[in-house]
Amino acid sequence: MNNARYGKLTAGLIAAWFVFAVSAASLNLFKGDPAVPPLGIGLAALIPIAVFLLWFRASRGFREFVLSLNPRTLTFVQSWRLGGFTFLVLYSAGILPGAFALPAGWGDIAIGATAPLVAMRLVSFSRRGGFILWQIAGMFDLVLAVTLGAVTSMLWPHGVNTAVMAALPLSLIPTFAVPLLLMLHIICIVQARHWKEGRYTRVESQLPASA
Repeated sequence: MNNARYGKLTAGLIAAWFVFAVSAASLNLFKGDPAVPPLGIGLAALIPIAVFLLWFRASRGFREFVLSLNPRTLTFVQSWRLGGFTFLVLYSAGILPGAFALPAGWGDIAIGATAPLVAMRLVSFSRRGGFILWQIAGMFDLVLAVTLGAVTSMLWPHGVNTAVMAALPLSLIPTFAVPLLLMLHIICIVQARHWKEGRYTRVESQLPASA
């Protein structure tokens, strides 16, 4: 199977995953007692990542397709995390607890705001240390946000909770957006580890010399 077919297959799987996330939330499958760990959301977030990692390890063709993706484009996608200001707005309105909304919101804003700069300036062998460090920081932000979202309501059961994150449209963040963005970070890190000094890779050759 060539890269074009892997691209179509991957796009189809992502679309099906999105439809599932929307349908499951519409059926209230992610809602539960705020004092109990959100198992449904946890599984919805972890299973796609596990499938991706297993597929990447088991299939040489898929692995080659993933490594052929442009890391600059994958990094630019993270810019949408500027939407993390929504968490801050919901916190101000008393809908989300500060223990979750503030670190999740500001963390997303920081990653989203710096993504274009990282994409333009750090995609090269000589700067890959900074590139990888930024990707790790982005992963940490996502993991921290999901963890805080899961434990905040259990730690403060009588305060403002994160129940709204189990309903549409916010449920798409932990069940679709977070695992997808986490995969993009992983791909970029793996790609950077394959960059070679003294010659451009297939991906790097697509970038302007200033990058």
